[in-house]
Amino acid sequence: MKTHIFSLVFLFFSLAQGLNPKCDTQDYGSNLKVFHIYSPCSPFKPSKPLSWEEDVLQMLAKDQARLQYLSSLVAKKSVVPIASGKQIVQSPTYIVKAKIGTPPQTMLMAMDTSNDAAWIPCKGCLGCSSSVFNNAKSTTFKTLGCQAAQCKQVPNPTCGGRACIFNMTYGSSSIAANLSQDTITLATDPVPAYTFGCLQKTTGSSVPPQGLLGLGRGPLSLLSQTQHLYKSTFSYCLPSFRSLTFSGSLRLGPAGQPLRIKYTPLLKNPRRPSLYFVNLIAIRVGRRIVDIPPSALAFNPTTGAGTIIDSGTVFTRLVEPAYIAVRNAFRRRVKVANVTSLGGFDTCYRVPIVAPTITFMFPGMNMTLPQDNLLIHSTAGSVTCLAMASAPGNVNSVLNVIANMQQQNHRVLFDMPNSRIGVARELCT
Repeated sequence: MKTHIFSLVFLFFSLAQGLNPKCDTQDYGSNLKVFHIYSPCSPFKPSKPLSWEEDVLQMLAKDQARLQYLSSLVAKKSVVPIASGKQIVQSPTYIVKAKIGTPPQTMLMAMDTSNDAAWIPCKGCLGCSSSVFNNAKSTTFKTLGCQAAQCKQVPNPTCGGRACIFNMTYGSSSIAANLSQDTITLATDPVPAYTFGCLQKTTGSSVPPQGLLGLGRGPLSLLSQTQHLYKSTFSYCLPSFRSLTFSGSLRLGPAGQPLRIKYTPLLKNPRRPSLYFVNLIAIRVGRRIVDIPPSALAFNPTTGAGTIIDSGTVFTRLVEPAYIAVRNAFRRRVKVANVTSLGGFDTCYRVPIVAPTITFMFPGMNMTLPQDNLLIHSTAGSVTCLAMASAPGNVNSVLNVIANMQQQNHRVLFDMPNSRIGVARELCT
């Protein structure tokens, strides 16, 4: 079986200015072109560059929105994120190029491991971006009716004429979509009759401009719909923030996955079966295990408490008792008296520091983070911050989220047939 590798695009901001990729490079084989989401090739680049501090504050605001959104998922309630003075744009961090329909139309779809159903803005959608899928021009497109089995697998289905319509919230947005099918092509792999939502209306600012590809565990996710092709297995490797290309890879299917990798079991939460829960049993700073109240790490399907691995959050968030314990242990090891703050980061330094490692400990697997996974530095190098924070307090969050900065330069392997996640160090370039 061939290796299926797809390009990921890291949503980091002004650090890769001056990069001049060749935007007209053609995809080949099972590889897709990689590019920075704010590069000259990207339609999502800002109209003017942001300063480093603006970058960090904006990322923190987006993370705050995503954490509130994830907390609403595990609690099965609707939460509208609020951030004073800033508009929240809660978008997943990576996009992947997909081709939809016959003949194919290219869309830059956001990849989200905490959602299932795919959705694409279709022609005539109210509130969608200008880049839409023209379903009328696809000879393989069809709308599913209320009698379709998939209509029972979407949130809040209703019948509009003969079409199955579903409605859901995403971050601070709401969407309405017709349940549809068409061919989706990832690299050179066509997937006929792929079920997705054809967006008819959106409100708010959280909807990814060209659609979303769900990599969760639910029945309408990419894993479930391509089980025959990819055997419910995928991995990704996220590059260091210092990489000028900010490019990584998404590898679908068991072929080419690492053999030397340690695993930890996945946990099942019936209230939110799509999220990738793992059992975080302890956290070590340097060589010493931090004294954390067991309740701060405990998995509880009833309340939604526990730990997930998520591709869409940038900075790891821990529930307050766990974060304070880890932060204080980190400060003691650094031994620098003058600690400052930047936005939601409360452990920043204006002098060079030597940071200890931090290790997330799981049954069967440890994930040790070196400095590159723990610290963010200003462009001039004058400010260094511990790149973790406490979970949002205004939603009484009980969720710990292992985020993508802490996953960088690791191959993270999702093995659904064996209900486990593996992590191995890898230089992601």
